[in-house]
Amino acid sequence: MSERAIFPLELAVELKSTNPPRLLDVREPEESELVTLPGAKLIPLGQLPSRASELEEWRDEEVVIYCHHGMRSLHAIGYLQQLGFVRLRNLTGGIDGWAQTVEPQIRRY
Repeated sequence: MSERAIFPLELAVELKSTNPPRLLDVREPEESELVTLPGAKLIPLGQLPSRASELEEWRDEEVVIYCHHGMRSLHAIGYLQQLGFVRLRNLTGGIDGWAQTVEPQIRRY
């Protein structure tokens, strides 16, 4: 299964819905401290193999994965697909794309 993308404005709408997707942030803690999306779970990409079990209850749910620009999240999607996760989407442009289109007031780095 190939990765599916979601654009920041689409995600903003979905996050306001009655059944919003789960959010997985695969950036480093110091990046997350600068800016994050509310309710996101932080598991840095390098820790994903040892912490994937923390996501087991998400296996059948819609999950949007994001990083700074969208590359690390693609790697995370590939890894989680190997574990059987199928409802995964990559936030196009990452948190930087979100800052540019949805919340221009948040910090960019």
